[in-house]
Amino acid sequence: MAHRSRSFVAALAASLVIAACGSADPQPSKDPPESAKASAHAPANAKPGTYEDWCDEHQVPESLCTQCNPTLVAAFKATGDWCDEHGLPESQCRVCNPDLKIERPAKTIREN
Repeated sequence: MAHRSRSFVAALAASLVIAACGSADPQPSKDPPESAKASAHAPANAKPGTYEDWCDEHQVPESLCTQCNPTLVAAFKATGDWCDEHGLPESQCRVCNPDLKIERPAKTIREN
């Protein structure tokens, strides 16, 4: 009898493994693919304040994005422009400032 129950448990375990491996992921990843992430940031040679100087991921100018470039944090803190609660510049904190609108500069003819 013990032999049969071990066989049953082994068969059950094997069928669960097979079912799990063959099933589709019910919750696909919400993260964009790496190729999309790479294009979400400004090129290294983007001039600050231009259309190209934009972080799509955080919707702020790339040259001012403390989430992508943590070395900028000290400068914002030094000027008193820092939200400790949310960990980003107060001038970019949409939680504390729900009416805040940070808009990407318009694309100019030269930037085409």
